[in-house]
Amino acid sequence: MREIFAGMPWWVKWVAVPVIALVVFGGLIASVVGFVIWLLFKVLLFVAIVGGLVFVVRRFMSSSSSRSDW
Repeated sequence: MREIFAGMPWWVKWVAVPVIALVVFGGLIASVVGFVIWLLFKVLLFVAIVGGLVFVVRRFMSSSSSRSDW
């Protein structure tokens, strides 16, 4: 592979080949990035819901135990 690119100008290596790769694999790259962002959003949503549930349960448990102290 190095022998093929050895005689090529710099713009072929650093401009043309990446542009061709983006054109060919652009849809695949976009779908992978979209899936990763969707998965990250779902994980953050899960963490927020579980955190809110833990907060509500702890608050309810602390308020109910303080009422029983009376």
